[in-house]
Amino acid sequence: MFLPSLLYAQLSDEGLSDRYIRVAEPGELVDSVNVWGDVNSAGRYLVPEGTNLPDLISFCFGYSKEPGGNRYSSFSKTIIEVKVSRYNKKRRLVEVAFFRYKYKDPEPREMFEFNLKNNDIVSLQVKKRPSLTDYINVVAPVIGVIATSILLIQNLKGN
Repeated sequence: MFLPSLLYAQLSDEGLSDRYIRVAEPGELVDSVNVWGDVNSAGRYLVPEGTNLPDLISFCFGYSKEPGGNRYSSFSKTIIEVKVSRYNKKRRLVEVAFFRYKYKDPEPREMFEFNLKNNDIVSLQVKKRPSLTDYINVVAPVIGVIATSILLIQNLKGN
């Protein structure tokens, strides 16, 4: 199976908000798909018709390891959510396909079978359950401030 290579990004004079990334070869039929959220390269992608979700995520250079792009944390307790929104003009409503899985588990089979269509919105969210280290990183500064305040008050009373 041939996977097209990333050719170029087209940026408008107005800045990064109108960013188009062409993945399809010139002359190939394309779908325009919005990709938002925790990916390494969000934007509006011009992908070959029939592109599936795993291919699109690859075009975006994969998931960010953690919201905000922290690359130094573990994937051990990570949950990945992929939401595809598609507007149905006839019914005047938004249809949503939702995929949720743990990073350590295989991707759901339905993700490989789901074909993207023109103007789909794909939102990806990487959620990490807090670990002991995360709790320590929150509590330690608070304890430090309290201890410093107590020492400061004792020193002021003693002088």
